[in-house]
Amino acid sequence: MHVVGASWISQSTRFPGTQQTYRNYYLVLRVGAAFGACCVERDALDPTIAPALAGSSVADLLVDPRLPVRIAALDAYLNAVRPARESALAQAMLLPAGAPPVRAVARDNAIAALVSIKPGQRVGLIGVVNPLVEAITRNGGICLPCDFNMERTQSGLEVARDMLPILEQADMIIATGMTLSNGSFDQILMAARRRGIPLIVYAQTGSGIIPRFLGDGVAAVCAEPFPFSQFSADPTAVYLYRAP
Repeated sequence: MHVVGASWISQSTRFPGTQQTYRNYYLVLRVGAAFGACCVERDALDPTIAPALAGSSVADLLVDPRLPVRIAALDAYLNAVRPARESALAQAMLLPAGAPPVRAVARDNAIAALVSIKPGQRVGLIGVVNPLVEAITRNGGICLPCDFNMERTQSGLEVARDMLPILEQADMIIATGMTLSNGSFDQILMAARRRGIPLIVYAQTGSGIIPRFLGDGVAAVCAEPFPFSQFSADPTAVYLYRAP
């Protein structure tokens, strides 16, 4: 298999009436009919990387020294050979057409509903998305947010930079797929296994990878293959998985 297309995307989002600007940087690889994506910190990769990757074999990229390249290549490969739309474990959910806040709220409500959040439960959120903070709170949970790029949530919660205390305090963990690209996913997964607590992952990065961990430390996944909801105003699918 070979990469037939490679893209570097720099994207910024600010919802009306808010002060938080989300800045995202994506490496996207296409293999046949499928895409693989990896969201990275701003300086993690050279923005001119894409042309050199187009035409590369997947096998070569899976041993590339750059972790985000390996993640994007593996994601593309798995989405090509095991597409979510063909999985018996995946429930497709169409996000409604509309503006970004409408689609984000629908998506984050679906993520929060993947497991039952009981009133007073502490929910570690590794990778902060404000609508997801609101969804956790609305379901009765106590959100423990952690993110490298934010000091406070839109609702005023202090955001920790160190996830280790949160991994020990939380009754469940919700993490983003970007934890694959920054190398923290293994630590989160091991903590969930050791403590026997649910780990739910919202995966744009690694949408084809994370479902492979279902029942082996991951309790549920909201997988969103590229193209992501923020790049369209039309209905697009996310795939909801629960461990059997």
